[in-house]
Amino acid sequence: MSTRTIWRHFRSKESCAEPIIAQSVEWELATLRSWPLHRSLEEHFATEAKRLVSEIDTQEQADAGLGVKMMRLGDTEPALRTAWLMACDQVEHELAAVIATRLGREHDDLQVRLHAAAASAVLRVLNEYVGAGLLDGTDPRKLGDENFAFIADAVRTATGGAVGDPVHVAEVPAESAPEGVAVQRTEGGVEVCELTQKEL
Repeated sequence: MSTRTIWRHFRSKESCAEPIIAQSVEWELATLRSWPLHRSLEEHFATEAKRLVSEIDTQEQADAGLGVKMMRLGDTEPALRTAWLMACDQVEHELAAVIATRLGREHDDLQVRLHAAAASAVLRVLNEYVGAGLLDGTDPRKLGDENFAFIADAVRTATGGAVGDPVHVAEVPAESAPEGVAVQRTEGGVEVCELTQKEL
């Protein structure tokens, strides 16, 4: 790849690492995007953790490993640290949409933004802690349980219990939910979980 091509697509050489670093939080983001209203955060993380173990392929494992290494390099490389913090900022914005839906508020509501900031800080710190431990050779079982309940517990604690519980579907109309958020509804006596989409 030529230098000219690099500069056409990235504002700096360090920014080339941003997509790789973003892999460090991609699983959590995908899990939060698909979090059904009727399920607690602990239950959802447990379900998705089992899915991760059964479905992740070699390439995805390698990408995640590279993301962790880049994140760790951010401890000594300011430009990479900036890239990591930008990825965390994206997490905060997406969390605001998820939390707003669960609380029945607008995504720019102050309380929603405070909860999103607290929850994203939890994900940042835990990713750094677990990532550093794995790179240092620590037994993964000593870093947290296999169902990732420690993440859900930390999010619940950081938000004062506001985020983590199941939500009654009737409290949050599907039409008010942001695009891509999992909404549970009843159809013909059967519960259906679907992702919201923007109307054309």
